Order: sequence, then structure tokens, then C-alpha cells
Amino acid sequence: MRHCVLTVLAVLLACSVCDNANSGDPLRDLQQQAVETRGSDWGYWGADPGTYSTWTSHSNRLIPVYSFGIDLKSVSGENSVYRDPEALMKLYGSVPDETANPDAAHFDQTDIYRLQKQAVAGGAKRVILFVFDGMDWPTTQAAAIYNAQKVAYESGRGTGLHFQDYRGVATDFGWFVSSPWVDSAKVDVNKQTVNSIGKPAGGYSTRIGGATPWATPLDPQYPIGKSSPLAHDVTDSASSATSMTAGIKTYNAAINVDVKGNRVDTIAHQLQKEGWPVGVVTSVPISHATPAAAYAHNVTRNDYQDLSRDLVGLKTDHRDEALSGVDVLLGAGWGVDKSSDSGQGSNYVSGNRYLPKADREAIDHLNGGKYEVVERGFGANGGDSLRAAAKRAIDGKYRLFGFFGATGGHLPFRTADGSYNTAVSIKSGDSSKNDPAEDYSAADVAENPTLAEMTTAALDVLASRSDRLWLMVESGDVDWANHSNNIDNSIGAVLSGDAAFRAATEWVEANGGWKDTVILLTADHGHYLNLKKPEVLVGK
Repeated sequence: MRHCVLTVLAVLLACSVCDNANSGDPLRDLQQQAVETRGSDWGYWGADPGTYSTWTSHSNRLIPVYSFGIDLKSVSGENSVYRDPEALMKLYGSVPDETANPDAAHFDQTDIYRLQKQAVAGGAKRVILFVFDGMDWPTTQAAAIYNAQKVAYESGRGTGLHFQDYRGVATDFGWFVSSPWVDSAKVDVNKQTVNSIGKPAGGYSTRIGGATPWATPLDPQYPIGKSSPLAHDVTDSASSATSMTAGIKTYNAAINVDVKGNRVDTIAHQLQKEGWPVGVVTSVPISHATPAAAYAHNVTRNDYQDLSRDLVGLKTDHRDEALSGVDVLLGAGWGVDKSSDSGQGSNYVSGNRYLPKADREAIDHLNGGKYEVVERGFGANGGDSLRAAAKRAIDGKYRLFGFFGATGGHLPFRTADGSYNTAVSIKSGDSSKNDPAEDYSAADVAENPTLAEMTTAALDVLASRSDRLWLMVESGDVDWANHSNNIDNSIGAVLSGDAAFRAATEWVEANGGWKDTVILLTADHGHYLNLKKPEVLVGK
């Protein structure tokens, strides 16, 4: 009897795989089959080629950078901090093992901050930072192959995506190290103090990890910080974003504070003090690590409500005076309610996890606040609602706050073929389990704007306030897809971010051109996708 039951289950599984193989959506089929069988001949996530998923977190792979309107010579090659032991001592507090390298071509994540500073010093009036959260070189290659429908490159900058191919202005390509000062710290969210930190273990070895983002590591355990005897720490999104916006190395989970808990001004704070309007756009909740790191301060990335208060200029228990707040904040988190959240400390307010109702009402100009507020509305097209709100903000000279989202608080996950028909995923944090496919209604898709629409609206409002502007745009769902080892969602998320970059280049071209504009496009860290047969991704 037991044998019969097992036979029936095996037949059902085989039929399921067969049915998925004929669904008419090749990338969804690849994902579905790989998760159901726990294997694939075309690729895998982690260090084991024989298993589809053995790792669902970040890696310390070298991260690509694409620059527009500025080159990378001042920080790369002979100017790399990794060629200078004294500079490394200042960066990490020590010279990590095998990290000083007289031949280093790579630079550091903190150099993204310095490049923005150099752009402003050089006369740039519009600085835009694109962060594709979690997009390393293999993730980019996968999306480029699918988008171009050919395997066009095996190294270098690549081709097939708008940000790879755009030549409307001088452009450059390089890569950086993303490791933090230290992996862990013990903090007190209520007192906003750092009580202790772990043993610093940042750094990067080209001997073990490879000298380029497309190199195969000598030890497959090294990219996940498990190489013996040399294991360099792997960053999280908070520490990495802080490096790019504030120019420091710090501990994982820190938002613009150093390893002692001291607050550090970001490029947005500095420019705002000089009269620049600043903005943040994201496809994930408004106060997740990357968007929060554009402007907020906190000893932990998990204190979402207080991070949001910093972003919109409301007072927190941790400050004598509120920050000024950003001029534009557009993102997700709408509809996510939680009665309690221990990670946010004793001042957590029951209700929306990211911004309580009372705070949303307080920032509305109709109630004496500074913002034109637009939220996802029943039956309302999200793009139309956002454009109308942006126009009202411009006409009334208000700031702009937009709050959207679907399941999980993020914008609907775009899949590779442009639909929102997601496949089953590996459970983030536990590669032995599955997460069901997210199911979106027609309203979920229609009532939310796209990241590209958010980008254009933000640029319009910021430009109406000054001839200078600073904007961060985060394609945060790349990270969510890669945590779930979901190739369909991953490619879709990169293409969504690429569409936002295209919207930005079109906006620049239509609004005075590139003379005073600089864009940096990069990621905050990598994951661990490995493509064995990239040609399988060709075929829509």
C-alpha cells in the first residue's frame, strides 16, 4: 500500500512538471521545475552544482558599477583604496588579510559616496543613484540574455539591457568590494546605542574570490563568508547602503551610524543643507534598509516606523529635533498592518508597520503638513493617481509622498515576460522549504504605479523645486527575488529597474540634457546565482 501511494505521488509530481513545461511561459516553467525537482541542468543558487538551492542569502561577490556623465578613474585602478594599506586601515580599522593588492582594479563601495561628492564638486546639478538591490554580475547577465534573446557576452560590461547599451552620454564600467566593517553588533533600539560589536572580518581576497565579478572563485564557499581559513564577512543591505550614501564602513543592520553608534550625514543631508531638493523612490517598503539609508539614522534597520519618521521629517523619541525630511518619498508598505513588532522598540504604534495612520495624516498639507499625499486607492489606476498627485504637488509647491503596495507591502513582482504570473519560490532563509507563488489580482497590478512611473514623477517634482536635485531609485525586488532563488522574478525585477533607468534617461534628454547630470547605477551586494547553460534563458 505504501509503495502504491509513493508511486501515485511520483506520477502526480511528474504530471505537474509536465503541465508546467507546457504553460507557454518558459521562464516560469524553468523556475517551477527547478523548485519541484530541486535540481536543474541550467543553473543553481549556492555552492553545490548538484542542487538547485543551497543558499538564499547574500554573497561577497564584486559588484558592477555603471556610470553616466562621470568616469570611475578617480577611484579605480592605480587610485584604488585596495592598493593602499594606509587607506585600508582608515576604511576597516585594520588591514584585512589578503585585502591589500598592488594590482587591484576594483574599488570600494564607499567610493560610490565619493563619486557623488566629486560630481557635485565638478559642477553637476542633478545626481541620480540607481540601486538594484542584490543585482550582481550573474543576475545582470541572466536578465540581459533573456531581454536580448541571445548569449552575447561572457565577461565585462555586457549588452542587452538599456543601462548596458545606453550611449547618450560618456559612460564607464567598474566594480567594487561590498564587505562591511563587521557582521554583527548588539544594539538597544530604545536607547539607540551600540553595546558591542563582533570581531571585524571585512575585506576581499582576489586570490580566492576572483579579480572580476564574472570570475569563478577558487573556493565556492568564499562568496558566502564560509571559506576556511579565510572568511570575509558578507554585507547586508543596511551596511552596504550606508557605505554608498554616507561613505563609511559599519556593522550589518546599521542605518547611517558608525560602529560606535555615532550618526553620520549622508550625501542627501549635505546637499539639502545647500538647498538641493532630495528624493527617494523604491519598489519595496519605504523604510526598508536601502531607501532608509538615503536619509534616516538608526542603530537597527528594523525600526521601520522611526526610519519613516526621519524620512518624512517627523520627530522621533531619539532626537531633540526632527530632521527636515526628504522632498519626495515614493514607495510601498501600504496595507501592511501589525499589532506589535518587538524589533521596533517600545514606541511602536499598532497599525501600519512602516508609517502609522496618524503620521500619514500629520504630513498631509491638508492637515498642516508639507506633503501632497497619494495612496493606493480602490479602483484608481496607480500611475494616473501618482501623476495627478505630482501635478498637484508642483502646482501647490508641496512635497510629494506616495504609499503603494500589494502582497507583502511591495509593488507586484514583475516576471520576465512582463506579466505578474509568479512561480513557486524557495523559502528565503530555509532552502529546504518552498514559498507559494504570489497571486495578484487585476486590481493589485492596476492600482499600483510602476517603478518607472515613480521615477518620472519624482524627477518632475524635484525639478519643479530647484535646478538642482538628488534622487535615489531602488529596484528592491531584485533582492527579494534572489533571496527566493526565483529566476523568473529576478529577471523581471531587473527589467523593471531597467525600465526605470530608461525613464530617467528619457527625462534627462527632455529636460536640458546631460550637461549637468550624473547617474550612477549599481547594486548594494550580490547573491549566489550560477548559470551553467545560459543559453537556456533564450526563448520567449
